[in-house]
Amino acid sequence: MTSHVVVVGGGIGGVAVASELRRRVGGEHRITLVDKGGTHVFQPDFLWVMMGWRRPERIQRDLRRLSRRGIEVVTAEVRGLDTAAHRIDTSAGPLAYDRLVLAPGAELAPSALEGFPSGARNLYTLEGAQRLREDLSTFQQGKVVVLISATPFKCPAAPYEAAFLLDYHFRRKGFRSSVSVDIVTPEPQPMPVAGPEVGKALVGMLEERNIGYHPLRKPSRIDPASCEIVLATDERVPYDLLVGVPPHRAPGFVRDAGLTDGSGWIPVDPRTLRSSADHVFAIGDVAAIKLANGMFLPKAGVFAHRQAVAVAQALAADLTSRSDGGTFDGIGHCWVETGFGKAAFGSGDFYATPAPRVQLRAPRRTLRWGKVLFERYWLRKWF
Repeated sequence: MTSHVVVVGGGIGGVAVASELRRRVGGEHRITLVDKGGTHVFQPDFLWVMMGWRRPERIQRDLRRLSRRGIEVVTAEVRGLDTAAHRIDTSAGPLAYDRLVLAPGAELAPSALEGFPSGARNLYTLEGAQRLREDLSTFQQGKVVVLISATPFKCPAAPYEAAFLLDYHFRRKGFRSSVSVDIVTPEPQPMPVAGPEVGKALVGMLEERNIGYHPLRKPSRIDPASCEIVLATDERVPYDLLVGVPPHRAPGFVRDAGLTDGSGWIPVDPRTLRSSADHVFAIGDVAAIKLANGMFLPKAGVFAHRQAVAVAQALAADLTSRSDGGTFDGIGHCWVETGFGKAAFGSGDFYATPAPRVQLRAPRRTLRWGKVLFERYWLRKWF
């Protein structure tokens, strides 16, 4: 019998699971991808847009291209999910499913931090990256602050990369001595899930570049009128340019469906990515996977990609009665771009016990080229 697999979300995880599943099952089963924007945006490139190294149109692809592979693409907003009835409600009408893969990503909630929308440049949107590019064309002196509003947030390396690239920009322009760059974060250390050694190494790299690092600083609001971050301790941090990571949360339809737990995200089996609902998988940023040390798996594109392949393998085995279903192994990596044509590279086993085993390779030019080549690979492979 023909089954209908619905994938929600046209980001890294959604595109990969729909495409990989189609490749594995041929044309026998129906696959539908639902995305409210209809455009795939390669979000790791937002930093390069900020720096003027990428044009917005270069990092975007029309999801309708996937129809060439036999994937139906519905451009619509998901407004409701009834897991008992195996149905999602969208702005284009209802869709019944036999299997559902949730990959909508994390919803950005800048309004959850008072003053963020008007006081900060949103590092995690294309518009925010473009506005930062404009800011950098004229900013020559003052205090730049990179603010992490709350945890968890996707791509844990991104705000640190932003600080390094800002430092590089001002040095290249010749007025770094007139500009201070600081990071303010509620985290105890950079990328805490990766372990104390990785955190220590990153702090050392920040110190070498004279980038101020201020951990365990939780913001309570932003005061755009006075250009200050007000911390939970009532301490105030002044800024002239605020580069912000907004609060994140699970999309509303996910929360309304009762799929989230106390973490605010969808708990899933660490290996199969199955949720508590019948025939519903969750991958990428919307999923919550608790690790051996009690922390949660970071929200990052590399994990969404690897989870997508594992779920596609499992679904293909299920739909075709094969026995070669896949599982997710917790292996991951990420680049930490540092400017001057270099990048550090962290990789390891996040499912290791008693804690993730992650190593950070020092910045090198060859590692930065790896990041460039991955961008090219991703956009060419899937589109």
